[in-house]
Amino acid sequence: MSDLVETAVNAGNFKTLLKAVEAAELLNVLKSPGPYTIFAPTDDAFAKLPEGTLDSLLQDIPKLKQILTYHVAFGDVRSDDLAQIHEAPTFEGSILAIASDNGKVQVNNANVLKTDILTDNGVIHVIDSVLMPAILPG
Repeated sequence: MSDLVETAVNAGNFKTLLKAVEAAELLNVLKSPGPYTIFAPTDDAFAKLPEGTLDSLLQDIPKLKQILTYHVAFGDVRSDDLAQIHEAPTFEGSILAIASDNGKVQVNNANVLKTDILTDNGVIHVIDSVLMPAILPG
């Protein structure tokens, strides 16, 4: 098996996320033993951001880092766990709201498109939107 970063690279639909992770110097964190759970926005999810948002974030590394670490929860949280919990603490320090209904899972207002992509150091759940922490500086 591969780690979180290698698995995301191999999936092919996380190019924007990986570019942002690299810019924020978070690759080493996601390659560390973990385990971590990543709620990973697809390239299509990043494309839904207002025009210029991504470029602006790539110039504001502290804000970018805050947003990216808001997508990472501690531990190995699988779909069975998501169905039973209502929140998950993030690496960023805030809490994600988890809602599960009839087999569909939402994280904040993002839909989980695919669950349980297992890696050596955690698990990836694919989401359709970029999550924004409630309190962003500036």
